[in-house]
Amino acid sequence: MTARVSPYLSFAGNAREAMEFYQSVFGGNLEINTFADLHGATGASRDALVAHAILKGTTGIVLMGSDRTPGDDGTEGSSIALGGDEAELTAYWEQLSANGAVTVVLARSQWGALYGRCTDPFGTDWLVNVTAPSSP
Repeated sequence: MTARVSPYLSFAGNAREAMEFYQSVFGGNLEINTFADLHGATGASRDALVAHAILKGTTGIVLMGSDRTPGDDGTEGSSIALGGDEAELTAYWEQLSANGAVTVVLARSQWGALYGRCTDPFGTDWLVNVTAPSSP
């Protein structure tokens, strides 16, 4: 059995918007449950706040996330590293960085990989690394 890491992202009230954005980038199936769905909160926010969301992307990427509940002062966002096919990762890069902030331009690195780093519009930091092809 292969181990898999599934990042869990925390948002300050915009988890639905963020997870729908990630679905537009990675495709696949998105399931969203509000606090009302899971009977976990009271008040007006229970219908709007996301208690748990899971995105199963078309290429095997899995992201989970939720809104923080009132009084939870946890940090927003996380860092996620993506590795894989150059064409696929370049397309992801273009979408993730489009309305965010590029901190390292996607380019050949000193270790030979195509590497870049950006922060998307929701505060999540993305590290994209395409391993350099091996020499014949």
